[in-house]
Amino acid sequence: MKIIKEKHSLAMRWCHWVNFPILTIMIWSGMLIYWGNDTYTFGLFGHTFFRFFPKWFNDALNIPGRLAEGMAFHFLFMWFFTINGVVYILYTIFSGEWRELVPKRNSFKEAWQVLLHDLHIRKMAPPQNKYNAAQRIAYTAIIVMGIGSVITGLAIYKPVQFNTLTWLCGGYHAARIEHFVLTISYVFFFIIHVVQVVLAGWRNFQSVITGFEVVNDKPKPIIKPAADEK
Repeated sequence: MKIIKEKHSLAMRWCHWVNFPILTIMIWSGMLIYWGNDTYTFGLFGHTFFRFFPKWFNDALNIPGRLAEGMAFHFLFMWFFTINGVVYILYTIFSGEWRELVPKRNSFKEAWQVLLHDLHIRKMAPPQNKYNAAQRIAYTAIIVMGIGSVITGLAIYKPVQFNTLTWLCGGYHAARIEHFVLTISYVFFFIIHVVQVVLAGWRNFQSVITGFEVVNDKPKPIIKPAADEK
């Protein structure tokens, strides 16, 4: 028998789908800023040995160094990114959803078992509720990364006005590097997240749109009471 199982709330789906295009624009505009001032290199004694993104990468994606345009988009959409993140965090707190999201004491151990199961090395997956242990860690980490992006972004945006944040980040140059590393981490998260969604199948993806999932519910066998002994 097929039943409809509620899986994702409207608030969660709204924040999820709003955040996707916003973060995409943030990464794109950040790349315009990066190539407008390509400072991330590895060098020694005044000689540059390695650039984080070589010129062929820039040419292949046709990303010019439009610094002013990149900053305009970045500084506009950072407010939407921040507001959407604050709304999601407040929702998880007041709705109690955080209980399904925050890692538990044994989550890191179970996450390793989930990885082995995904690699088809382990037959049985550890028990889970709404999210498995690996998802708990990943989704909590992405929230922490978002907070880190806002802090380092403000430290770069207004280093004088937010001098305390800049100091906590280790200075302006350190804040830029931390902001850049967080951006690269988002890209890796996107790739892994999309792969996991594809492996999970269409029903799992559909539930993030509709909020529910149609599952097969096996009816429980009827146990007849034993006849009274005479």
